[in-house]
Amino acid sequence: MYLMVNFGLRDPRLNSSPTITSGDSDLIQPSAIYNAFVPFHFESKPALVAYVTCGDPDLATTRDVILAAIESGASIIELGVPFSDPLADGPVIQRASERALAHGTSLEHVLKLAAEIREHSQSVGLVVFSYLNPILRMGLAKFCHVARAAGIDGTLITDLPIEESAEYLREARRNDLATIFLAAPTSTDQRLKQIAEVSTGFIYAISRTGVTGERQQMSGDAKDLVKRIRRFSKLPVAVGFGISTPEQFAAVGKFADAAVVGSAIVHVIEQNAGREAASVAHFIGSLVARGS
Repeated sequence: MYLMVNFGLRDPRLNSSPTITSGDSDLIQPSAIYNAFVPFHFESKPALVAYVTCGDPDLATTRDVILAAIESGASIIELGVPFSDPLADGPVIQRASERALAHGTSLEHVLKLAAEIREHSQSVGLVVFSYLNPILRMGLAKFCHVARAAGIDGTLITDLPIEESAEYLREARRNDLATIFLAAPTSTDQRLKQIAEVSTGFIYAISRTGVTGERQQMSGDAKDLVKRIRRFSKLPVAVGFGISTPEQFAAVGKFADAAVVGSAIVHVIEQNAGREAASVAHFIGSLVARGS
């Protein structure tokens, strides 16, 4: 049996007050208690999707950083689950994951943190951003139940191919979790059609091939990819990988619904020990001001 921590928290958007406790028999059935609501908002152009590696440098700081990001204008928070063998992450996020894992940060901790964040903000979108292995260790069904009860709105599993996603899609939909998939410039039209068919919430468009990381210039592939995605889906499209400056952020708003900023935020955290939250707030404020 996989031991779950007792969160002792609930999503304020619920009519009832679920509590997550130890043991399989105590898991909540979210489908019986959750009201339907729209989890993601894209009124701003672009909306800001902010990624953080949870547990870097520690969970308390991550909580402060996320709350500061929300206050500064982030519309969606991607809660990065640290992983020992990342495939798509560049050196900045790799280092953050190593620091978080050194402190013992786990998927359970991330879900507990999500519940704490949800207590403070009912409107921000919360997405678990993870590789598949930590979720499989918990169990797909259990993960989806607990994530929804903690106030998570959607999930993005970076290394789960569509062809192997049937069980995940079933459990996510059973728990009203948005299923977010990655679309790359190298994706064929047939692949984009498949992504559109299984995606809910929004589609994450990778601006370029390669790994995450800050770039001086945005790839021209991003605009073309968004245009191609819109042929198959009316969902909002968020563009990520390499967005690190106010100019890049504003540029994305001309053709996409949202911009994902990850490595740049993690880099700000890494470079500003002891004043992480304030530094992230200032950085996000500069992005949002330029985007608006």
